[in-house]
Amino acid sequence: MAARGDHPGVIAPPPVLYGGALAVGAALDWLVPLPVLEPGAGSVPGIALIVAGLLLALWCAGLFWRAGTAVQPHHPSTAIVTSGPYRFSRNPIYVALTAVSAGIGLWVNSAWMLGLLLPTLVIMQIAVIGREEAYLEAKFGDAYRAYKARVRRWL
Repeated sequence: MAARGDHPGVIAPPPVLYGGALAVGAALDWLVPLPVLEPGAGSVPGIALIVAGLLLALWCAGLFWRAGTAVQPHHPSTAIVTSGPYRFSRNPIYVALTAVSAGIGLWVNSAWMLGLLLPTLVIMQIAVIGREEAYLEAKFGDAYRAYKARVRRWL
């Protein structure tokens, strides 16, 4: 179990936030279908985004595993991962989750799912990423501040 307080204190695990938005979108789509494209037009790009997002998430998880640090935000961080996709984005796992969510929305042709990505990203920014960055800055100090200065938050 993590030492009390040695974690960023995010409001919920990010996959739960993205999954919750997809579930709400699916419920709204069931109640009031709101397609965004012609039937079938989003299948190929949707599946491509899902596959790309899953591959990116797996790559990121592998980098965390090799660095000996936790992927889950409710566990302590023991290292700053700066290689692979972390050279270009401080949050490639969240980029991956966004791609998967957008891909699902396109695949099932749901404007609701796609539209709910915006509030999900706002919640992520405020209640997850902001807290994670404050935690990492407090824990790793100048090393994290230097990383933050040279790598963008998203893309």
